[in-house]
Parts: sequence; C-alpha cells; structure tokens
Amino acid sequence: MISSNKLKPLILTIIILIVDQVSKLIIVNNIPIHTIGKSFFGGILRIIHTRNLAIAFSIGNNLPDGVRYIMFTILPIAILIGLLVYYLKGDDFTNIQRWAVAGILGGGIGNLTDRVFRPLGVVDFIDVKFYGIFGLERWPTFNVADSMVVVSGLLLLFSFIFEDLKKHE
Repeated sequence: MISSNKLKPLILTIIILIVDQVSKLIIVNNIPIHTIGKSFFGGILRIIHTRNLAIAFSIGNNLPDGVRYIMFTILPIAILIGLLVYYLKGDDFTNIQRWAVAGILGGGIGNLTDRVFRPLGVVDFIDVKFYGIFGLERWPTFNVADSMVVVSGLLLLFSFIFEDLKKHE
C-alpha cells in the first residue's frame, strides 16, 4: 500500500498538468503562431505563441525527426516512468523532495503531452526581456511546464545539498 505522504504530492502533478495544458490551449486558440498576443511592463514580459520541436534553447532542432522523437519523447517517457516508480517504491525522499519530484513529473508530463499530441511542437508563450545578459536580448520563450521542471529541479537539488550538509554537522 502506498502511503498518503507519497500520494498527496501527486495532486501537484495533476494540477501542473491541467494548468499547463489549459494555458497552452488558451494560447493556441487566441494568438496566431509566431505573433505577440500581449505585452506588459513596456515589453519586459510578452505573451506570444511559438512552438518548439526540440528542447530548451531549441537544442536539437536540426536533428532528424526520428532522432528527435527518441531523444525528446521516448527517452523522457522512460525517465519519468523510472522517476515515478522510484518515488513510489522508495523511502529516500523527504517531504519537500516528494513535492519537488511531483513538480518535475507535472512539468515533464505537460511537455510530453505536447510532443505526442501537437505535431507543430511544444507550445511556448512566456517571453521575457533579458537585457543582453549572457548575450541574450530575450530569454528563450518557455511555458508553465518548463517553469515547473526548472523550479522543482532546483528545489530538489538544494534540498539534497541541505540534507547532505545536515548529515555532516
């Protein structure tokens, strides 16, 4: 029997998946592709409609379709299934780590849903001015799922670091 401490965080996974897919549906239905829908704060934040067949920063965009499918669909499915199985069977995660894993799962499943059901690619729509930092005038466009994977991944990383520091005190 799986404990409620393990099941509760998976509600976050479902919430992220719903928010991600609803936000993408709103974008697809209201903003023509490759256009700006809204601009805020003098263009610092823009809501646009773009698609990405690759991964972050369009890495892998020029790969053949079959290679992209294996690397960006099949492999992530296997990784997310492995993570979920490890999460459900193991007792290694602290409470905060369980919530972080749930966030990673939600974001990962959100983008995988696009990869499977949206032939034009993952819907990205959050566009932020980056003021030339790292040579980027604008940060690469992203979505709710991307945000959750990054934030949850950082939370998980920092929680591992702090847990390790506590063990060595």
